[in-house]
Amino acid sequence: METEKTLTMVKPDGLHGNFTDIIKLAILKSGFRILKERIMELHEDRASRFCAEHLSRSFLSSLVKYMTRNKNPIADWRAMIGPTDASKAKATHPNSITAMCGLDQRKICVHGSDSLQSAKREIIFL
Repeated sequence: METEKTLTMVKPDGLHGNFTDIIKLAILKSGFRILKERIMELHEDRASRFCAEHLSRSFLSSLVKYMTRNKNPIADWRAMIGPTDASKAKATHPNSITAMCGLDQRKICVHGSDSLQSAKREIIFL
């Protein structure tokens, strides 16, 4: 007889609220086992298919939006990097990565794609 299995998903607020470890500990303390885990991002079409049982419900649209929030990774990451001139970043964006790690206009410790097209090209390249 096959052991019954279920899926557990930590939704965006759990992930972004850093509750993942608390949730996993609760799962393990309750006697469940975690057989496999992975972090993934659902895009709108995939989230809609995942929530297919709610197709006729009025909240489907807001549910899909919630499940796919934070969909500006290029802009968000570039904002975290800050200005690409370390001296400017230190003055105007002191919490940016460039301000914390950068030395000048060339040595800023990290790179972030500037567009979706660049990201696709750079990901394939690397």
